Amino acid sequence: MKWQWIIVLLLFPILSLQKTASAHGAKAEYQLTSAVEIQAQYDSGFPMKKAQVTIYAPDNPSQPWKQGITDEQGYFTFTPDTSKTGYWEVKVRQAGHGTLISIPIKSKNFLSLKSSPLTQNNTELSPLQKAVMIASVIWGCIGTALFFQRSKLKRNISTLIE
Repeated sequence: MKWQWIIVLLLFPILSLQKTASAHGAKAEYQLTSAVEIQAQYDSGFPMKKAQVTIYAPDNPSQPWKQGITDEQGYFTFTPDTSKTGYWEVKVRQAGHGTLISIPIKSKNFLSLKSSPLTQNNTELSPLQKAVMIASVIWGCIGTALFFQRSKLKRNISTLIE
């Protein structure tokens, strides 16, 4: 039983070396200039090349207003109909990964707004989320160790009874 704990203690530092988790998520950012410029990329920072883009107008969110694909750097640009104010929904998808962002167009004269990059997704984990993940891993390790210890104890008891 002692050698099992030694293996766990040796593997724990190796498994905890990774600084961040690298899931296959996607994010999209937009910038309001003379049009709406979208940049789509994976969480790793690589651009979503040739990803499908579907745009929904505020007045008809069930029917696509425009469709297209991103370029080699993950960029897609469109000019919304200025008579339709509200939240424009943009869906970007590629190979099972994707994201949905809402772009507020609050005035018919949005082209005169200051150009500033805005991000829709925040992929940083809060300290509470990190603590819960660490506690879950520790609890899982303890549960696994107790499970295997229980089965060994049952075998020892059954040999004593016979």
